[in-house]
Amino acid sequence: MKTLQGNEVAQVAKAALEAGEGILRLAPNWVPRSFLQPGKRIKLHPDDYYALGTHRGGIDERWFASTTPAANEGAPPDEGLSYAVHQGQRFTLKDAVASLGAELIGKAIWDKYKKWPVYSKFFDNMGPIPHHMHQSREQAALVGQEGKPESYYFPPQVNNVGNNFPYTFFGLEPGTTKADIRRCLERWNDGDNGILDYSKAYRLKPGTGWLVGPCILHAPGSLCTYEPQWGSDVFGMYQSMVEGRAVPWSLLVKDFPKDKHQDLDYIVDALDWEANVDPSFKDNHYLEPIIDKGCSGEGYTDRWVVYGKVRGEQLFTSKELTVMPGVKATIKDNGASGVIVVQGRGRLNNMPIESPTLIRFGEMTEDEVFITEARAKEGYTVENLAKECPLVLLRYFGPEVNPQAPEVGA
Repeated sequence: MKTLQGNEVAQVAKAALEAGEGILRLAPNWVPRSFLQPGKRIKLHPDDYYALGTHRGGIDERWFASTTPAANEGAPPDEGLSYAVHQGQRFTLKDAVASLGAELIGKAIWDKYKKWPVYSKFFDNMGPIPHHMHQSREQAALVGQEGKPESYYFPPQVNNVGNNFPYTFFGLEPGTTKADIRRCLERWNDGDNGILDYSKAYRLKPGTGWLVGPCILHAPGSLCTYEPQWGSDVFGMYQSMVEGRAVPWSLLVKDFPKDKHQDLDYIVDALDWEANVDPSFKDNHYLEPIIDKGCSGEGYTDRWVVYGKVRGEQLFTSKELTVMPGVKATIKDNGASGVIVVQGRGRLNNMPIESPTLIRFGEMTEDEVFITEARAKEGYTVENLAKECPLVLLRYFGPEVNPQAPEVGA
């Protein structure tokens, strides 16, 4: 398949949008993590979880409609970038957005960000990962990066098993002090530094989710997670050992200024202390699906699964559309979206869509698309062609697209 770059992209991207009626077909976008063990629920063939080599780590993530590169050591420059495919040619969604701008993502987002500033992923591990935070916008800017608020939804379709630890630690227990966490960092090379002794684990439930702002500690559990988030890959791991595996100090400090890599007070102060020790943490972050009655009808239901604001801003939202067998639904959205089919088969306008059983690494599928803002506002049809199985799609949106979305706690 020919890969297009630069000036070649605009013409082919326009042709792809015309053929797809404002919808781009996207290829699977696999991302490994060297420090984690794949949970094997994202439909990648069992022989291919280490397709990039054991030195790169197992593939435990699939990124959706991403223009954000993965911050992995030794990664090629396009790792994490989604590719659109049209007539034997491919081009990155990032290049398409750069070439077509508002035509693809809408004028408001293009004028403010000059890019598609969000992405989503499946995050799928056998066990928990270290207690960590993602830097704020201001902190990340110090190292030339962007901050990363994020959200979680646990789709039932990819959670037939919970794997080893379906519980997530969030924040810190009320009463925890900066001195407590500083002592944990001082014990980094002594084995388990004990930071989870100061946190609380919540049992994860398929079909629910969480909204988590920057600088909040969290140790995600082992449910397969759909994660709409800001377009960044910054983090700092505050836990020195997880499941008997040592976490290198470099994964704590990689996105802090170099002159702060040994400054324990700076690293402790980098946490949002008010948010971490919030005694009403669950009330302020937990999400239950909410039916959008204005976008639902006979035989189809559209639910908000990610909603709410982070520090006063709506940065991303997500919906789950379920269409019953034989039903055709007409959907209108306020803005562009990245879409993944998690169950069933059907059509999205004139484009076949289907959730596969198994995917070989490098194989093309029909389960992921990007819907332009113009198409979203004009409307599109989603038809379930199956006789018995519901058709289920997850789609996520960019910043400030859905002012009508619920607030956390609704």
